[in-house]
Amino acid sequence: MAVLLGEKGRFAAEVGDGTSGLRRVDLWAADQWLTCDDNMVFVEQFRHAVQQTAASVRSGRIPPLPSVGLSPVDTHRRFATATDDDPICQVREQFWFLHWGPTTDNVQAFAFLDADHLVITWQFWREAHLRNHPDHAGRVFEMKIECAQFAEILEGLISAL
Repeated sequence: MAVLLGEKGRFAAEVGDGTSGLRRVDLWAADQWLTCDDNMVFVEQFRHAVQQTAASVRSGRIPPLPSVGLSPVDTHRRFATATDDDPICQVREQFWFLHWGPTTDNVQAFAFLDADHLVITWQFWREAHLRNHPDHAGRVFEMKIECAQFAEILEGLISAL
């Protein structure tokens, strides 16, 4: 029996069946199915990665937007297209988000703190995905959620695993 945590229209995780250290986990943000390429997680590795993210969000270790005057989507685009000699590369790593292993490596995601909210931007990058969803090509998605609510969903996900 699957357990749904959160709301697919904002952020949600659904934990399903599995065997021998693997479980099905589907993630959604702003009605986009993030784990569309691979929704089977290695439980121990995934749990650890999600725990680290939950702790970062709870402790306020997510930094605010680094570029004054740029929206989260524009900042995402700048991060995504920056070359190694661009000074923005020196800070980009602080904003990488949803680095939870093979299950989420089909999206490039960044997170920014906005008061007591978390702003997450992401885009799908795999060619096969973009062929099947041409409307996603070049599109950067954005979702905003209260930090406490996001952390609660992650903590529920950890417990459900």
